[in-house]
Amino acid sequence: MGSCWLFKTEPSCYSFAQLERDGRTTWDGVANALARKHLRAVARGDRVLVYHTGDEKAVVGIAEAVSDAYPDPKARADVRAVVVDLEPTRRLPRPVTLAALKARPGLAAFPLVRLPRLSVMPVSAAEWKEVERLAKA
Repeated sequence: MGSCWLFKTEPSCYSFAQLERDGRTTWDGVANALARKHLRAVARGDRVLVYHTGDEKAVVGIAEAVSDAYPDPKARADVRAVVVDLEPTRRLPRPVTLAALKARPGLAAFPLVRLPRLSVMPVSAAEWKEVERLAKA
């Protein structure tokens, strides 16, 4: 198994349901330096939790990186801009809210809890397992 990540999206801009309809997308528009550093580390086969921001504030689905990170073809002027191709794997049985994650003492170090504005972040195996467990509860 490769690495695990969490990607954030505003559902009114691009939702997990849209990813399911499209079947594949190019994840772009990441501007924050640390988020770009994380996106550059994404490799084909990595698993991705998709998190809806805005009113939802919840992990809603799982996707897979179907490419390594590569230079953003639409951002030629910005040599640091990268993108990743993503395909949906499955919707979670129930969304896992930020409030539910914050309520778990074992997730205090989870970047989603510590750095809530970061749009791309690594997810440890233990954090992934806890999100999956909460999605079934």
